[in-house]
Amino acid sequence: MKVLIINPSKWGRGITPIWIASHSSVLKSNHHEVQLFDATFFKNWAVDENTYNTSNQQYQPSDYLRNVKFTDEPVLSALQKSINKFRPDIVFFAAISSHIHGEGEYAAIQFAYELISGVDFRGKIIAGGLQTTAAPEQTAERFARIDLFIRGESEFVLPLIVSAIEKNKSFKNIQGLVYRDEEKVIVNLPQPIIANLDEIGPYDYSVFQDQIFFRPYNGNVVRAVDYEISRGCPFTCSYCVETVIQNYYGFSEKTPRGLLKTPKAYLRHKTAKRVFEEIKSLHKNFGISLFRCQDTNFLTIKRETLFGLAELLENEKMPIKLYIETRPEGINEGTIPLLKRLQVDGIGMGIELATQDFREGNLNRFADQPSIVKAFQLLQKGNIKRTAYNIIGLPDQDEESILDTIKFNRLLNPDNVTVAFYSPYIGTEQQKKGASLSYFSDYEYNVDNQLRTTTRHNVLNQDLLNFYKKNFIKLVKDKAIALHPQSESLA
Repeated sequence: MKVLIINPSKWGRGITPIWIASHSSVLKSNHHEVQLFDATFFKNWAVDENTYNTSNQQYQPSDYLRNVKFTDEPVLSALQKSINKFRPDIVFFAAISSHIHGEGEYAAIQFAYELISGVDFRGKIIAGGLQTTAAPEQTAERFARIDLFIRGESEFVLPLIVSAIEKNKSFKNIQGLVYRDEEKVIVNLPQPIIANLDEIGPYDYSVFQDQIFFRPYNGNVVRAVDYEISRGCPFTCSYCVETVIQNYYGFSEKTPRGLLKTPKAYLRHKTAKRVFEEIKSLHKNFGISLFRCQDTNFLTIKRETLFGLAELLENEKMPIKLYIETRPEGINEGTIPLLKRLQVDGIGMGIELATQDFREGNLNRFADQPSIVKAFQLLQKGNIKRTAYNIIGLPDQDEESILDTIKFNRLLNPDNVTVAFYSPYIGTEQQKKGASLSYFSDYEYNVDNQLRTTTRHNVLNQDLLNFYKKNFIKLVKDKAIALHPQSESLA
């Protein structure tokens, strides 16, 4: 059968959603024809996140826009042409991977639905992803034109659905599936978690157009992909959409320090050999030099896997770099040499906000200040670039908290700083809290932690949050600027 995958990214820059590569691989291995419609570079769709975050100093200036070409053709017109020419039996969009926080995986179902609703398509529409996993009945009601929904990891569920459609068979025994039967929403039992990521097969990046691989990075333009070695995180932060996946697969028990009680079965990864083969192939065939590892917590990957990959990379000596994400408390004197062997060029770490009591009491995130400071010092000594991730607009947060976070970033002195609007991901504890305080609706559309906030926070209003989004990095970098509340001047 023919399957058209839609990438509805509005960010207007190079992003290779991991779920697209993994699902294309599985579909092709099951002898289905796959084509990708990518909305990234349409002028009437994109929101140019690169320029936006360069202007507020989150990104360094680069020649990125000289390496890509945007089209004047309306995105819906192009999508209709793609459907008319390819004649797909199925349209698929939105799924879960390790790319759960970055660049729109949560909102993919919303934006792709907007696209498919604007064209003429008579086949089956299938969607998975985080919103389906968190709230299946409500998601089925919100997106009425979608025929079938997949909760949890969908790589092995999607081919079963395609086969059932092809053979006109019942859906009732397909685990993980949500569908309508005589207007009633049927929610099937969860499917098993994918215990061995090698079983998915080599991820298929050939479906992407070439210019998607260009990416701004520290003032340069490199060829990059979003990539995953592992899935899962042992931590249970109350604002994190990872907790939705944990709960779906039955990992709901946690310790008083915010850890899963049984994390081993939830943490999964590819073998070192498989990772090396993918990296080597992507470097050779697509000229990829930067691997943006979207693993939720890189340093929870088994040490034997990381050491095995380090040895393979050392023997091959490829001119590639890794950018990873982890937590500060995982950085110590022993991990620095390993990260260097793995050719890690930069690390992003969630600071979120400066107040330790708030992090622990409100966010269920336990990372003490001395550990964070030490991690940044060790990485600087090891010549590994450090990026501090910060959040503004959390429920119960006030302006003093933002100012304290700016001061803490001044102390850390990171190489790069990012600041994101808090996003109320449906199904998380903080989302429920934000709705109960009337800071957000029970369900928010257009959630995007980089480009906009939909908050009705009675302390941190949209004007105030937009001010700090615009000036946060400037206030961190220029320590001569006196920090004082802006709320009165913006009133």
